[in-house]
Amino acid sequence: MTPLEIPRSIYDAMLAHGRLWAPLEACGIVAGQGDRAVRFYPTENAEKSPTRYSIPPEDILRILREIEREGNQLLAIFHTHPATPAYPSAVDIQLAYYPEAVYLIMSLADPEAPVLRGFYIRGGEVTEREVVVGP
Repeated sequence: MTPLEIPRSIYDAMLAHGRLWAPLEACGIVAGQGDRAVRFYPTENAEKSPTRYSIPPEDILRILREIEREGNQLLAIFHTHPATPAYPSAVDIQLAYYPEAVYLIMSLADPEAPVLRGFYIRGGEVTEREVVVGP
């Protein structure tokens, strides 16, 4: 499987969104073409929690329509872990409703060294997807 490519500008936008929401979890949706991210849609965390996130349903619908209109696809669901490693929690696994999407998790436990990892979560099983941040 080829790596998931995240352009530096999208990575920087996700990091800025995560830092803005800290110490709460931040979240958003990533659109793409094939294995490359093309746009990040930052969203509100309706949970307003340091350990859980949910994207408001009206935002999901609006963003998915826009992704389709632009000829892109849902590539990833993004959220941060402000104080824990970049690995899906039990709640993340339980609430993973998009098996075709990569779940991007950015740990901000060390604010100076954020860690971004990607996972498929299907039927309660977690499989890592390599993520490469590039130009």
